[in-house]
Amino acid sequence: MSSDDDDLMREFLLESRENLNQLDRDFVELEINPRDPKLLGAIFRCVHTIKGTAGFLGLVKLESLTHVGESQLSRLRDGVLMLDSHLTSTLLEMVDAIRHILAALEATGSEGDRDFTSIVEKLSHIGTRPAHDAPPVIVPAQALVTTRPLRSEPATSASPIPPPAIAAAEALLPPSLEAATKGGTSVADPAIRVDVALLDRVMNLVGELVLARNQIMQYGLTSKDSGFVNASQRLNLLTTELQAGVMKTRMQPIGNVWNRFPRIVRDLANVCGKKVTLELDGTETELDRSIIEAIKDPLTHAVRNAVDHGIETQERRRLAGKPPIGRILLRAYHEGGQVNIEISDDGGGLAIDKIRARAVERGLVTAERAARMSEREVGHLIFLPGFSTAEQVTNVSGRGVGMDVVKTNIEKIGGTVDLSSRPNLGTTLKIKIPLTLAIIPALIVASGGERFAIPQVNLLELVRLEGAQARRQIESLHGTDVYRLRGNLLPLVFLNGALQLQSATGGEDVCNIVVLQADDRQFGLVVDGISDTEEIVVKPLGKELKGISSFAGATIMGDGRVALILDVLGIAQRANVISPTRDRAIVDKTKSQLVEQDSREALLLFRVGGSTRMAIPLSMVARLEEIAPEKIERAAGRDVVQYRGAILPLLMLGRELLHEPRPDSHEPLLVIVYAEKGRSIGIVVEKILDVVEETITVRSQASREGVLGSAVVQGRVTDLLDVHGVIRRFDASFFERKDAA
Repeated sequence: MSSDDDDLMREFLLESRENLNQLDRDFVELEINPRDPKLLGAIFRCVHTIKGTAGFLGLVKLESLTHVGESQLSRLRDGVLMLDSHLTSTLLEMVDAIRHILAALEATGSEGDRDFTSIVEKLSHIGTRPAHDAPPVIVPAQALVTTRPLRSEPATSASPIPPPAIAAAEALLPPSLEAATKGGTSVADPAIRVDVALLDRVMNLVGELVLARNQIMQYGLTSKDSGFVNASQRLNLLTTELQAGVMKTRMQPIGNVWNRFPRIVRDLANVCGKKVTLELDGTETELDRSIIEAIKDPLTHAVRNAVDHGIETQERRRLAGKPPIGRILLRAYHEGGQVNIEISDDGGGLAIDKIRARAVERGLVTAERAARMSEREVGHLIFLPGFSTAEQVTNVSGRGVGMDVVKTNIEKIGGTVDLSSRPNLGTTLKIKIPLTLAIIPALIVASGGERFAIPQVNLLELVRLEGAQARRQIESLHGTDVYRLRGNLLPLVFLNGALQLQSATGGEDVCNIVVLQADDRQFGLVVDGISDTEEIVVKPLGKELKGISSFAGATIMGDGRVALILDVLGIAQRANVISPTRDRAIVDKTKSQLVEQDSREALLLFRVGGSTRMAIPLSMVARLEEIAPEKIERAAGRDVVQYRGAILPLLMLGRELLHEPRPDSHEPLLVIVYAEKGRSIGIVVEKILDVVEETITVRSQASREGVLGSAVVQGRVTDLLDVHGVIRRFDASFFERKDAA
């Protein structure tokens, strides 16, 4: 082929691959709505386009296959032929055959040696009976699959657009190509395809630029050259915008993965003899392309498992008082900088007793431990390698690799998997995954003279204990050091001990605890020092270090030194702080104490205006930050600071309540970050005093605006801040608007 022919072939393969994915969904929808003219038209035009282009490119086998398929689709469209389950399955066989030929073209440049004559003959001999003699159309009992996207789109939106460079193929299209537009948009929209390798290269370069930006910003902190400082701040802003833009080019809707699930559910339901309805919610939720690729197989396993093991047969559903049609819901949504994916079914739920018995039978757990395990812990046994409750191995299940693959692959990309089940009501598999793997926000900590990065998705809060308080509040229980955090006992891991490092602090008067979450459980990581949060570029570890469970990767810091990224789950498992038996013993021991403390409230104490003690519920505090005065800017007449990719307004509490002037100091400002409805605001106070837990009784009512009342806390009169009141006075629209996340 000439270079022009190569370009035409490449364009044809790209277009056809997208169209075939849509064809799978359209055929499954058509089986439910066989008389939908728009759906029939879209399917016909897609096959017609492939046939025309195949003829132009001299692809004889592909042209012959699509020609007979087009003929039957034309009869369907004209009402001469009636759709049934057999015809749908045969047309889907044609789609699979087209996909096979395209794969051969991409791999070898030829149509391959496989013979599709049987499919052509099967299609040719279907539907010889006229439409008026045909039996009424009945939706097949074994394969009812529907989809429910988050926002509906016209069926014609998915119709194929022929390759623009192939004029001969365009001439074969029907003149009424109304489906070539979407929402009134022109066919000549300014959109281009970009090679994935090029996008990866650009992303790597942006990552290196972020590293260079971090180095320059660090030098700028000590520089007295105002010109250099201004230039570095400008570079910081432009790098952040460039990073966001490049990230958007890599983002893809999760619907690109979900497109094949209706076909998978339909075929598997046929094999299992079940009725299944598939609903998709949140198909436009976007993830990084690398994440999309990583979750394809785990999600496929999870969906197949829901059909095979979750949904019961029609007879069992009737006996249980359920409708005969089972329901599977795939839901995706953004939350807290992560993407949540839920796969729910309304089946019989997990057979806890059967799972417990099978685990003991296969030696995965001892009988004694199995008897002590809670139902949630027993349910999580299905994630163990080799575990299966199937009585026999089939081509669908029984080999014990499905759910193990799900958990392992999700955890490889920094995600978590959780499972909940209710008898006779169904099971929900919840997956949390990061938006991207390339650049992430992280907390930088120091321990043993080394620096480490902790992904911010695992971070809950920071605790600092000083002097006698540090020694008094850390206890030992069942051989584990614990800290009583607001009435709950928090297991502690000392990073120096876990990594066999020598402490560089030289004393024990200060204890820094980083409260982390791993596998739905919390623990505290004790480090020598805490630096700051910053965006880091994730670099993979070399093959020599990949087997170490404590590290997830590495990054280059602003001073050019390498810092290892901690694997929070790996450290927790290595230190044995998330052992189910140990956690349950701790909970049992403190249960009576927690009952007594239910009426107590955790408060953050701080000082305003030199002598005024104030408090707010700790539950209203998103984060505590220290902000350098030189980072404060002005916007819309207010003090603001760039904070985590957004603009954070600063409410000077002393000025708002006591009419004091803005602090004129080179010391960092202490900021309480409050967040609601996707927006955040920083409340600047003079000093953070303590976090306490007391039963609060208001002794006097409010005497001035911004104060709810006064109470005695730690033996001293303390004003209770009216957080909503002062924020509403500062920004009347704060609680009415919801910014885009």
